Amino acid sequence: MRSELFSAENLEKESAQPGLRLQNSKLLKAELNGEFMARQGSMVAYQGNVQFEALGSGGIGKFIKSKLTGEGVPLMKVRGTGDVFLADKAADVHLIDLEPGDALSINGTNVLAFDSTLNYDIKMVGGAGMMSNAGLFNCVFSGHGRIAVTTKGTPVVLSVDQPTYVDPQAAICWSANLQTGYHRAEQLGLGTLLGRTTGERFTMSFAGQGFVVVQPSEEPPAGLAGTGSGGQQGQGGLLGNLLGN
Repeated sequence: MRSELFSAENLEKESAQPGLRLQNSKLLKAELNGEFMARQGSMVAYQGNVQFEALGSGGIGKFIKSKLTGEGVPLMKVRGTGDVFLADKAADVHLIDLEPGDALSINGTNVLAFDSTLNYDIKMVGGAGMMSNAGLFNCVFSGHGRIAVTTKGTPVVLSVDQPTYVDPQAAICWSANLQTGYHRAEQLGLGTLLGRTTGERFTMSFAGQGFVVVQPSEEPPAGLAGTGSGGQQGQGGLLGNLLGN
C-alpha cells in the first residue's frame, strides 16, 4: 500500500526519554512511565497500559474556586506505561519548560497537559477584567516541569520592555511577576456618543520585566466572572476579597 499519508513526517515519533513532546504542531505525545495531568477529553489515541482518572479542577480547593470564578482546568490524571496522544480541536500546541522560581499565568482554556510535578492555583488577575471581556482569574503554574499550551494560530511572544497592551481575548499567558492593569484604548468622542465604536474598547496593560504570549485570534474566555451586569461585577469584587491576589 502506498500513499503520501504514510510519509515519514506522519509516522509516530519515538524517543528513549519519557515525558511530553510534540508529535507535530497540533498533536501532543506523552511517552508515559508514571503519570501526568491533562485536560479532560483531550486524548485522541493511546497505546499500552494506561488509566485515566477524572480530577475535576485538581482538588476540592481548586474545584470550589473554579465554580466561583468560572476559571480553572477540568483535569484528568493519566498514569501507567505507554504512549498517549492529545489535542484540542486542531489548535497549535506549544511546550514550555518551567524551572524552579518560574511562575506563569495562563488562561485555563489554553492548558492542554502538564507534568504532575508542577503546582497550579487559580489567582485573580490584578487590575484587569472588571471593565472588559477578560476573566478576572487565571491559572498560575509554578515549580519544575513541562506544560503544553494551545493557541489558535501562530502566536507572537512580546517582551515587556516598554508599556504593553493586549486584547484580553488574545492573551494566552504571561510572566506571573508582571503587573497587569486596565487601559481604555478607544477614545471618547462624538462618534462614541452616536454609538460608533472601533471594537477596541479595553485592553490589558502589562508592566515590569517578562513576556506575554498573544494568539492571532480573539475568543471569549471560558470564565467571565466579574463582567456583564452590575450584579456580576459585585460578585467579582466579593470573589476577589475571598480569594485574594
